[in-house]
Amino acid sequence: MSRQGQVKNRAPAPIQISAEQIIREAADRQEPHVLDPVSKIHDAEEYQSYLASRRKHFEDNIRYRREHIGNWVKYARFEEDNKEFERSRSVFERALEVEHRSGELWLRYAEFEMRNEFVNRARNILDRAVQILPRVDFLWYKYAYMEEMVGDVEKCREVFERWMAWYPDEGSWLSYARFEVRCAKDEATGSGKKEHAADMTRATEVMKRYVNEYPCAKSFLKLGKWAEYEARDIGLARKVYESALMELEPEEARQAKVFRQFASFEERQGEYERARVIYCHAIKMLNLEDKQSLMKTSSKQGDEDTPDAIDEDVTENEKQRRDELYRAYVAFEKKHGNKDGIENVILTKQRAEYNKKVSQNPLDYDSWFEFAKLEEDHGEASSVRDVYERAVANVPPAEVKQYWKRYIYLWIYYALYEELEMKDLDRAADVYQTCLDIIPHKKFSFAKVWIYAAKLHVRRRDLVAARKTFGKAIGLCGKEKIFVEYIALELTLGEVDRCRALYINYLKAMPHNCKAWLRYADLERSVGETERCRALYELAVSQQALDMPELLWKGYIDFEIEEGEGSNARKLYERLLERTGHVKVWISFAQFEGTGIGSGAEEARAIFDRAYNRLKDEGLKEERVLLLDAWRVFEKSHGDGASVAAVEAKMPRRIKRKRMQTDEETGAEVGWEEYFDYHFPDDQDAASNNLKILEMAAKWKQQAALLEDSDSDSD
Repeated sequence: MSRQGQVKNRAPAPIQISAEQIIREAADRQEPHVLDPVSKIHDAEEYQSYLASRRKHFEDNIRYRREHIGNWVKYARFEEDNKEFERSRSVFERALEVEHRSGELWLRYAEFEMRNEFVNRARNILDRAVQILPRVDFLWYKYAYMEEMVGDVEKCREVFERWMAWYPDEGSWLSYARFEVRCAKDEATGSGKKEHAADMTRATEVMKRYVNEYPCAKSFLKLGKWAEYEARDIGLARKVYESALMELEPEEARQAKVFRQFASFEERQGEYERARVIYCHAIKMLNLEDKQSLMKTSSKQGDEDTPDAIDEDVTENEKQRRDELYRAYVAFEKKHGNKDGIENVILTKQRAEYNKKVSQNPLDYDSWFEFAKLEEDHGEASSVRDVYERAVANVPPAEVKQYWKRYIYLWIYYALYEELEMKDLDRAADVYQTCLDIIPHKKFSFAKVWIYAAKLHVRRRDLVAARKTFGKAIGLCGKEKIFVEYIALELTLGEVDRCRALYINYLKAMPHNCKAWLRYADLERSVGETERCRALYELAVSQQALDMPELLWKGYIDFEIEEGEGSNARKLYERLLERTGHVKVWISFAQFEGTGIGSGAEEARAIFDRAYNRLKDEGLKEERVLLLDAWRVFEKSHGDGASVAAVEAKMPRRIKRKRMQTDEETGAEVGWEEYFDYHFPDDQDAASNNLKILEMAAKWKQQAALLEDSDSDSD
């Protein structure tokens, strides 16, 4: 045994070969195609020599591969091309001695005789062929086609009769029937009649014989369709469909395609009541309505095998056909039924679809929403409640809030339906209470459910239950929305002391929440407790951690300004500037001084100047630009031309520059980026070198332009 080679070095080759390179090399190395020389024959002797050489070639091929039919056919075709018909027949006969069971060989032999108009010989060959190979259909087709083409109708009919004695498939019977139809139309045309007035008796008898030979649903349906379209005999077609339902075996007659084709036939004939009776009979016989009801029951009980018990012996194809039958019935009712019938059919279909969806996936809450909406719009109260009860019974398997978000809305919609549609507030309250009992509050909770339940108690005029619900919600959930809604309720009722107690608990739970401090302060201010409001603001700004301290400081300052305490507001600005030097604080401080409650325009200019120097020391250029813009606007409204010019003299010049951009993670250089830099007039000393270089470059460019102009003038 040869030893299998092993690859020692699996590293990639230093020179990689691409697919394009392989294709190019293969195309370059192809040898040119050499054409065979053209031989010209000048006399009979050369012609006979050529024939002898070709015959020797064919005989050698046959001798090498005697069983290969292609060699025999090529040999015979060669003799046919040279008008040597006897030799060609001899070749075919020799081939038949080798392989007489080849239907293709018999067909080639018969086609040879037909091409050269030897009809009797072709008839004899096909007769021999069908006697030896009676189960090869294409030989019968060719035999009948030839007899019909030569116009021998009786002979063609005799061929079909001989063929039918072998009980062929349905295509053969249909070919025989079509042949009789063509003959009947030709006879009608020959006698001066129209084609639709032709006598289809023979064709009808053929189709009846076909149905008797193959008594199945398929053959009956073909006969019915043929009688309607080909024979145009409506009575015969209706009789065939009725016979199919009465005479066939139960497993054949109960097929959905029989009912559908029969009902479609009656619908095309305008017999809508007959079609409706057929559809209803089919639905009742095939238990389609029972199937839908059982599917509903199974999805309610969780039994997955109940719907399939009806169709335990039905194939998937038949199930699909039954669904198509039901859809056809729906379409029929839409076109020809009354309003109630159409709506009933559509609702039944939609209920069946939703039942199927929720039975396959009970946790598909979107399907439950759509199902409940359908029942709310068209169903009764019992059916709506039944759907909601089935839906809420499918609790998410995991106690993860993400999986409960859609599920909770089932309870909310259920309660809203009971309250708004059924006007049953007590039942709606029970729905909310059941929902709250199911939620695992130790892991997560939903503030909206608590709020909706409490507001429902308010609408029920049960304030005690509403307060208990809010109090329990604060203990189990403790979200900001609950505090806000509870305080809004008490404030609406005028219970200020209760609001203060709630705000205290609110701030104990969330001392960092600036909105809570602002709301509490607004409450005290609204009831006229100015000192309590100021104390709350002082307590709030003294907190170490706040989520939005800027809102709190702004509210405190606005409060002092509205109270007319300018000195207190000024002190607050100074305290705020000790904590932050943001440019907006400086601008707001200066604008405050420029108002009527402030110290005047001079003090405002002093604040602007302090802010400018502070930002200049910190090197914040963009903030200085914002400050100068606000200062200029202030001077335009409160100052004169000199003061505006003084501010504009401080305005910077914007210069476009480039800098290398680096990756924050790796520190690698990414590329150059453009940015705008600002040069202030009072920063000339710091950037004098750069500005001098720029000025010298500009002067050099001007001098170069002047020299070029002078040279062009001299030339």
